[in-house]
Amino acid sequence: MIRNISRTLVATVAVCLLAFSSVGHARSIDESPSALAMAGDAVFVRPVLLATTIVGSAVYLVSLPFSLLGGNAEEAGDVLVVGPAKATFVRCLGCTSSGRKAEPVEQTGN
Repeated sequence: MIRNISRTLVATVAVCLLAFSSVGHARSIDESPSALAMAGDAVFVRPVLLATTIVGSAVYLVSLPFSLLGGNAEEAGDVLVVGPAKATFVRCLGCTSSGRKAEPVEQTGN
């Protein structure tokens, strides 16, 4: 039983890593969240989104044969796995939209 759960968890992490191999190409966002928003995001929102990603991955794997027959496996993967995983892993702490926070560019004087 524990071996099956660990295999499922490893498969879920592998799928997430494959889906986000191009994290560097994520669009940048321009938000300035408050400390309260960051703390709430870290303590409450991210764990819920991680659980949503795991449950969505399990639902996707169970429904994959039917999605393949229906021709919408990619759409189901986007909605059930990629969307929640992007909201969990590719979003600045406290921000409301997915994407990476733009880093400031420093100019050097000559």
